[in-house]
Amino acid sequence: MEYILSGWQALTEYLSAHVLTCLIPAFFIAGAIAVFVSQAAVMKYFGAQAKKTLSYGVASVSGTILAVCSCTILPLFAGIRQRGAGLGPAIAFLYSGPAINILAIVYSARLLGMDIGVARAIGAISFSIVIGLIMAFLFRHEEEKFHNNSGEFALPQETAKHPLWQVATYFALMVAFLLAASSIKLVIGLSKSSDGRGVLSLTGMILPAGLALVFLIGVVYLVWRWYSATEIADWMRETWNLGRKIFPILLAGVFIAGILKALLPQEFVQRWVGGNSLWGNLVASIFGAFMYFSTLTEVPIVKSLMDLGMGKGPALALLLSGPSLSLPSMIVIARIMGIKRTAAYVALVVILSTIVGMIFGAIS
Repeated sequence: MEYILSGWQALTEYLSAHVLTCLIPAFFIAGAIAVFVSQAAVMKYFGAQAKKTLSYGVASVSGTILAVCSCTILPLFAGIRQRGAGLGPAIAFLYSGPAINILAIVYSARLLGMDIGVARAIGAISFSIVIGLIMAFLFRHEEEKFHNNSGEFALPQETAKHPLWQVATYFALMVAFLLAASSIKLVIGLSKSSDGRGVLSLTGMILPAGLALVFLIGVVYLVWRWYSATEIADWMRETWNLGRKIFPILLAGVFIAGILKALLPQEFVQRWVGGNSLWGNLVASIFGAFMYFSTLTEVPIVKSLMDLGMGKGPALALLLSGPSLSLPSMIVIARIMGIKRTAAYVALVVILSTIVGMIFGAIS
């Protein structure tokens, strides 16, 4: 019964803290990508035939403007993959979205030390590119068949329905709304962790809430002004289809992660991640990969573990594997791109996190 309650608590916390301000806006953005962004535009930056320096460069820094967690990035990943993005750039985007969150990087440097903050930033950007390139190489034959069957080479002939500046303005407002809405949750979380009593700062919430409202009004106005009723209906349908496919599995994964949290108490993890051994870094990487961390929450967790003896190497390993993966996200990713590719992606994240953690622990 205790484990069921832990799963239920994790589910209710997720629903209250993430669905309205993070996940729902992400689903709407993903649906908009599927309708308003031409396949030619996606292929230009993320397609298998796009220049690698451009596609991986754009994908690897995407997280700097997206304050999202490993679950919120999933609809966006599904959206660009559905529009024909190559596996490598799509994977780089999937990893970088939650891993290179600029707020989390700054918070890590402030709470855990500048060396860990800098190492996390460099490691996350490098990981997204390296993992993307390895995934593209491992599954290159399957990707060639996929893109040939989908007629990728004919996509650049597609005529855009709307000028680029309209699409760019519209998406900029939607991303701004996502950031502002997410900031409300971040303000709540930071105020709780700072005062120790959960007393929320009303003045701190007014600015992001007001900005979110302004951006939302702007999005609604632009949709009404620029897009037809048919396009809006298509947008709602794509958003619903993505939500129907991903959301139930995501909730099930969060529930299971809550049960695992009760089965794997924090004390057990602390006992195995001291020092800088191979085993300690591997345990930290695996623990981070399977546990769910909402935006910024991994930082105070790592801080508490370090205070109790966690080594710097395992700490960095957890910071590199934790934000980009979770059991709920693994379940959804497997549905999007298959079990084999998901297993390879998870293995690469865990292995690279372990290696980099050991190197950092040895030189720090």
